[in-house]
Amino acid sequence: MARNKHPEETVSRIVDVASRLFLEKGYNQTSIQDIVDHLGGLSKGAIYHHFKSKEEIWIAVADRMTADSEQLFDHILARKDLNGLEKLKAIFRDSLFRSSQDNLFSIAPTTSNPQLLLSILQNAVTVTAPRYLLPILEEGIRDGSIHAEYPEELAQLILLDFNVWINPMVFPSSTEECRRKLIVLAQALRGLGLDIIDDTIIERLCALTASYYNRK
Repeated sequence: MARNKHPEETVSRIVDVASRLFLEKGYNQTSIQDIVDHLGGLSKGAIYHHFKSKEEIWIAVADRMTADSEQLFDHILARKDLNGLEKLKAIFRDSLFRSSQDNLFSIAPTTSNPQLLLSILQNAVTVTAPRYLLPILEEGIRDGSIHAEYPEELAQLILLDFNVWINPMVFPSSTEECRRKLIVLAQALRGLGLDIIDDTIIERLCALTASYYNRK
């Protein structure tokens, strides 16, 4: 059998097709065979050579959908007109209102797969928290807008709250239950001096949660 000389192109094709099918049919209604049928010539074995499961394909799709996050966050980090606390609030507000978030919630699976849940947890703690939140918390400590003794742990806590406790993929909840969780989280963060969750953010997250349950 000839070796695939262009694995990056193959991965890109798989993610392209999966993205379209997840949006058209929904994640749960899309099978690996559906993806194979739309790839035109690639076998199921070729897919499993690059992805161990459908959940791994979804992670790749989600990564592509949120690829603009880094540019957005770098832009906010570079702003000179905001202090650390204002940057922290801007990151949550601006990231939540990107159109990719609507697409992401509309295709997101439930995390019955422990491997997928572990991936979400590890990404929050080892990638997102140190890459995006920690520098802002440290800047806020320097400029006096944030008071935190352990910024690294605080960054992890914030991300785990949003990515796990609030996340309907992990803990299914009604829109009203989501709203109550967000109010409690807002109060808790406010007690730490982080007034970053306002009514606009709460309503946006509730709307995204509703879209998750109204998907195909």
